[in-house]
Amino acid sequence: MENLTKELWHPIFQAVSKTAGAMGVDCYVIGGFVRDLLLKRPCTDIDIVAVGSGIELARRTAEALDLPPQSVSVFKHYGTAMFHYGNMEIEFVGARKESYSPDSRNPSVETGSLEDDQCRRDFTINALAISLCEKNYGTLIDPFNGLEDLRKKVIRTPLDPLRTFSDDPLRIMRAIRFATQLNFSIDMHTLEAIHEESERLDIVSKERIVTELNKILLSRKPSIGFTLMDLTGVLDRVLPWISNLKGVECINNQGHKDNFYHTMEVVDKIAANTNNLWLCWAALLHDVGKPQTKRYLPETGWTFHQHEAVGSKMVPKIFRSLKMPQNEKMAYVKKLVYMHLRPIALVEDNVTDSAVRRLLFDAGDDIDDLMMLCEADITSKNQEKVKHLLRNFEHVRNKLKDIEEKDRIRNFQPPIDGLFIMQRYGLEQCKEVGILKNAIREAILDGQIGNNFEEALELLEEEAARLGLHKVVEKATQTTE
Repeated sequence: MENLTKELWHPIFQAVSKTAGAMGVDCYVIGGFVRDLLLKRPCTDIDIVAVGSGIELARRTAEALDLPPQSVSVFKHYGTAMFHYGNMEIEFVGARKESYSPDSRNPSVETGSLEDDQCRRDFTINALAISLCEKNYGTLIDPFNGLEDLRKKVIRTPLDPLRTFSDDPLRIMRAIRFATQLNFSIDMHTLEAIHEESERLDIVSKERIVTELNKILLSRKPSIGFTLMDLTGVLDRVLPWISNLKGVECINNQGHKDNFYHTMEVVDKIAANTNNLWLCWAALLHDVGKPQTKRYLPETGWTFHQHEAVGSKMVPKIFRSLKMPQNEKMAYVKKLVYMHLRPIALVEDNVTDSAVRRLLFDAGDDIDDLMMLCEADITSKNQEKVKHLLRNFEHVRNKLKDIEEKDRIRNFQPPIDGLFIMQRYGLEQCKEVGILKNAIREAILDGQIGNNFEEALELLEEEAARLGLHKVVEKATQTTE
C-alpha cells in the first residue's frame, strides 16, 4: 500500500495520532483533504474519522494543542466536533454507517467501522483515507480504487450509483460540481444513474442546490457543469430558464444562434476573468428574456427586442424560486441584465460624450463589471467581426476613462440638491423641486453645463424664473419697501 507519511507534515496530524493512541482509538484523515493532497491542490479543511467518539477525540486533541475548551464546537445531533488550528479547520466524526428512506435525504445513522464509513462516501475519490494509527501511520487505504480514478480523472460512486443518488440526490449536483472543478469526466454508469435519478432532486432544498451552482459558476470553466446538467436532464429541473434558451429555429433558411451555447461562452469568459459570483450570475441570466421575445420579421430576420428588459424583470422571480437573497446582490444582477446591451449600442453608433456620460451615470460603480459582461457578450463564428467589435469596444473604454476623469460622473452627486432649492425659493416638497433637479442633471449629462456649482446655479436661476419662482430674500426685500 502507498505510504504518505512525508505528506502529513502539518503538526495537527501528529497531535491527533498521539491523542488517539492514548485513547486506544483508531483514526484516519479522510475525504477531500486526501483527494486534494494527491492532486496537489491547496486544502485547509481536514476531516478526521475515529472508530469511536469523534467528539471526545476533538476535545482531547484541542487540549493537547493548548487550545481553550471553548474553541471546540460540538454538534451532538450529527456526532461531530470541530476547531480551528492556524489556517486549518479540523472536523472530527465517529465512523458510521447510514441507511435512507425514500422520501428523505437525511439518513438513519449508527456506529460503524472505517469500511462502513468509506462505503457511505459519495465518490471513490472522496472515500480515500490515510491512517493516523501508530501501527500503519501514513498508509493510504483505498478500497474502491479511488487513486486509479484520480489518475484517470473519473468521477465514480463507490457503490451502485442508482442507490447512491436515490439515497442522497444532492450527490447528483456534487458529481457535476466535482467534474467541473477538477475537469474530470463522469463514469458512464454514474452518468446514466444521474439521468435516471434526476427527479429525486425535488426533495433537495433549493439552498443546497444553489450552493453547488455557485461552486460551478466559480470554477474555471462553468460550461462543463451546465452542459452535464443539460445532458442528464438536471438542467430542466434546477434551472428551467436556462434550459429554455436551447435550440435554433429556422424560417426561410434564416436561423439564430443557439442562446444556450452562447450563454455558456459568455459565462466561461466571465469566470476566467473574475471571482465575482454575482457577475457570473449576471452572465448566466443576461439573455434569459430571449425565449419570450423571439420574433421572426421577414424584412429583418430574427429579433429579440427588449429581451434585456424582460430578462431583468425575471431576475427577482428566479432568485425567489431558487430561495436566493432578495437583496442588493439580486438588484446588482437585475441591473446588469437590464444594461448589458448599452455599451454595445455605443460600439455600433458614433460615440457621443452625452451617451457615455449617461452610461456612466446609470451604471455608477458597476460600470467596470458591466463593461466586462458586455465584452464577454461579443461572440460570433466570424472572428473578423469579433475583432472589429472588440477594437471599437476599446474605443468606448477609452472614452469612458476620459469623461470619468473630466466630469466625475460615475458617482454623480448633483452640485445643487433638493434641500438647497427648497431653501432658496421657500418651497416644501413639490413637483417644482423635482423639475429643477432634473433640469440640472440632464444639462450636465448632455454636456450643456459643467458638473460644478457655478454653472448649475446659473441654470437653476433661469429655470426657476421660467416657473415663476423667486428667491426668498427677494420676496423679503419687496415686503419691506
